[in-house]
Amino acid sequence: MKDIAVWNEGDWIAAIAAVGLFAILAIGGIIATRKSKEFVGHPRGLFVLFYAEMWERFSYYGMRALLILYLTKFWLFNDGKANLIYGAYTSLVYITPVLGGYLADRWLGQRKAVLFGGVVLALGHLFMAYEGMQGVTDPATKQADFAINVFWLALSLIIVGSGFLKANISVIVGQLYRMTDTRRDAAYTIFYMGVNVGAAFGTILVGYLGETIGWSYGFGLAGIGMVLGLIIFVAGKPALRGNGEPPAALARGNELKLYAIGLAAVAVIWMLIQYQNVIGGILAFFGLAMLAYTLYEAFKLPKEPRQRMFAILFLIALNPVFWGLFEQAGGSLSLYTDKFVDRGGVPTSLFQSINAIYIVLLGPVFAALWQWLGNKGIEPSTPAKFALALFQVGLGFLVFVWGAGTGDPAIMTGVVFVFLIYLLHTTGELCLSPVGLSAMTRLSPVHLGSFIMGAWFYMTAVGNFVAGKIGEATGGENGNMSKELTLHIYSRIGWVTILISVVVLALSPFVKRWMHLDTLKDRNVSDDLAGEEEVGEPQAPGFHPATDPRS
Repeated sequence: MKDIAVWNEGDWIAAIAAVGLFAILAIGGIIATRKSKEFVGHPRGLFVLFYAEMWERFSYYGMRALLILYLTKFWLFNDGKANLIYGAYTSLVYITPVLGGYLADRWLGQRKAVLFGGVVLALGHLFMAYEGMQGVTDPATKQADFAINVFWLALSLIIVGSGFLKANISVIVGQLYRMTDTRRDAAYTIFYMGVNVGAAFGTILVGYLGETIGWSYGFGLAGIGMVLGLIIFVAGKPALRGNGEPPAALARGNELKLYAIGLAAVAVIWMLIQYQNVIGGILAFFGLAMLAYTLYEAFKLPKEPRQRMFAILFLIALNPVFWGLFEQAGGSLSLYTDKFVDRGGVPTSLFQSINAIYIVLLGPVFAALWQWLGNKGIEPSTPAKFALALFQVGLGFLVFVWGAGTGDPAIMTGVVFVFLIYLLHTTGELCLSPVGLSAMTRLSPVHLGSFIMGAWFYMTAVGNFVAGKIGEATGGENGNMSKELTLHIYSRIGWVTILISVVVLALSPFVKRWMHLDTLKDRNVSDDLAGEEEVGEPQAPGFHPATDPRS
């Protein structure tokens, strides 16, 4: 262990993060020992999901912080190719929730889908800890190593596991609340804080171990984090009050077939992740197919639910714009930070924790702000919040370009501008991501709940693939990142996004009318999982009538 007298900034940041993580766990222990059905005005189940998702995000974002550096420094891909692989990987992470959401909606139920996804994710993160040849400097020799197939397998397991976990755990959060409950946006913001607590600690601790001690140590810690998330989710089942169970009784044999479909998906993804350019065509094809299916379902509905579906489509269509820019954080912005920012001895991967830390600090502020504005009757509509999000992410790039000042690679960019771009992107994220999650669960019909959430993540996948293509462009013709070209690209996408935000703001009153929030009612208990309001009925504990073990 390094002598504390010679610790640098990175060592101190990691130590503080470790202490903070133990403090968060202590608070979780206090919540777990309480017998009340609510904590700080929210169901205890919200905090079970908070902690389970926290550890899942700890592992995912910790691994993500290392990935672009691992691709360039260990596997020796050039900057452009590494960005493309990174974008393909993150896009596939957001495609598979369509499969996981569909299987959960129809047969498996959200809770079992999350559990299966967690197991697959844990295996993927642990496989990431396996390394191949050391000290090889020739990229062709390095990439011929058998170990790279294990690496592709690890990515595939993480992608499929995320598909079963991502959309479904968010749906369970929504099931804990009535449709007209004013706490819903606040609940999703609290849940989103759990995501980012895990992301912050995972990025710092996994990134620190990976960059300073060894890649396998960092990835191994990510795997341990996922196992802890699984344990919390299983132990916290009673607090979910029966939410997330299968919509009908499911035979064991049929359940195993659904898991087999998930494992078969791993093999398909293993092939896709190695041919990144194919993914763009697949995204376009299935995106159009999903749009056709959504419209087909929408036109079968009465006027108001149909128009709510149109509002959903409008909001979902903005996802690729936002995430295509935002996700430069793990790709081109991370490489730019590594090459052209005066980091003062701090490992590059740790800078990706800035966004998560801002979320943790600002999340409560935004949750309180929306609630306060809502009570006053002046809260911006969901589409208006999306417009604000796009404006801020575009502005972030323009501020960064202005701060960099020159394309001369010898003149390092001040670290303050890294903090500023993350600040503007974070406030934009808080206007879009938790608000979007809430809107999807509120506006979607009962029978399409997880499918719509999957579609939300699918369009996030498109945004991540776009992010990879933008990152690839920063590598120029030879694949090596140029400071001047990167800043030129950042300036262009910043201005275009601000223009789009103005258009969205102008259209927001029309989209708000499509949402018909004034006539939105709670779901009928015959169509959905019931809660405690139905005391004396078979589904009072939260079981769907068809799966109630007492009937």
